Amino acid sequence: MTNRRWIADEVSENHAALTGSHADHLIRVLRARVGQEFDIAASGVLYRAHISRILENRVEFELEREIPGATPAPVTILLSIFKFDRMEWAIEKCTELGVAKIVPVIARRTDAHLASASTKRVERWRRIAMQAAEQSRRIASPEVSDPIRLHDVLDLPGAFRIALAETETYSTLRGLVASNCSKEVALAIGPEGGWTTEEIDAFNREGWALASLGPTILRAETAAIVAAALAIAELSE
Repeated sequence: MTNRRWIADEVSENHAALTGSHADHLIRVLRARVGQEFDIAASGVLYRAHISRILENRVEFELEREIPGATPAPVTILLSIFKFDRMEWAIEKCTELGVAKIVPVIARRTDAHLASASTKRVERWRRIAMQAAEQSRRIASPEVSDPIRLHDVLDLPGAFRIALAETETYSTLRGLVASNCSKEVALAIGPEGGWTTEEIDAFNREGWALASLGPTILRAETAAIVAAALAIAELSE
């Protein structure tokens, strides 16, 4: 039986801790006890650890030895903000697939109410990503950044940048990733209704490649999951 994995909230030398509701679930639901062993991800490294102390809303571990663990895939998802229930599902599934970073983006067609409410949802999105990371046995939760307007993130450095566009009829995502030697990929997923003509022009000016996921029109959450899976599969070959 595999050990349950947790991502530490605090790390200090050979000690780590879960705090708050994170610890409360372990204490009250899983009935943790001193001496019990778990796999603990701490600062991006996976350890075998045992519980050394249990306090109110806090579980402390002694890190025993380092063990192998998969690193996040070098994929950043720029996820245009859309209906929160479906967006949360996309964040959860992209986390399970292994993406390194998720950037909530305010696009021209992002609903104004959702855009204004998005800053209050970031902590919830981060909790969802953390829970999905632990469930999928990752060694770190993906970074979920604060919402940002599209024009402020177009110059994202250090990665092969691809915008998914239903208007693109020639280049496919799989083909672009396979033909490029970059080891990092950034994928921009449009909002409901897609990118505007002005946004497509902006992507072109900033050197982004445009790609298609096929002849059918996908919902935003479906496009995010398919794009992440295809890119990670190509990068891992």
